[in-house]
Amino acid sequence: MGRVLGLVSALLLRAVSRASAVEVCRQQRRCWAPVPLSQPKTHYSVCTVPPETVTYQELKQLLKSNKIFLIDVRESWELKEYGQIPGSINVPLGQVEQTLQLDPKGFMEIYNKQMPTTSDKIVFSCLGGVRSKKALDTAISLGYSRAVHFPGGWEEWETRELSEKKG
Repeated sequence: MGRVLGLVSALLLRAVSRASAVEVCRQQRRCWAPVPLSQPKTHYSVCTVPPETVTYQELKQLLKSNKIFLIDVRESWELKEYGQIPGSINVPLGQVEQTLQLDPKGFMEIYNKQMPTTSDKIVFSCLGGVRSKKALDTAISLGYSRAVHFPGGWEEWETRELSEKKG
């Protein structure tokens, strides 16, 4: 019994309305059904999957820790024209699947970095979160269990960095 309770307490519990909980479970197809608790209008979605997104502050902390692979999935001309988050490597969206299936030696030759393993933390970024979400879905389908994306993308990064420098 204690082991079961420990497992349950380790799971992510999120209070949501019943309609929201059902929708989350439908969309992710990786969560258990909502569990009604004592409060009549509150249900919990018990999900064993880590979150799919990171915030600006979380991304900054991850970059400081040097324990992530930050992959910008925009086209190379976009990075040249607008800029990129420091420490990111450029893998255009159309090349993500092929790149994540390279052998480590091939990855090193192309990107001059050690290839991430399926258990490494990977963060995908783009301009505003659409392409990075597609890259995330691709990575998850290839077994990269700790992959996430930064939905604010370059637009949010640049705006916040400028405001931090002013402030």
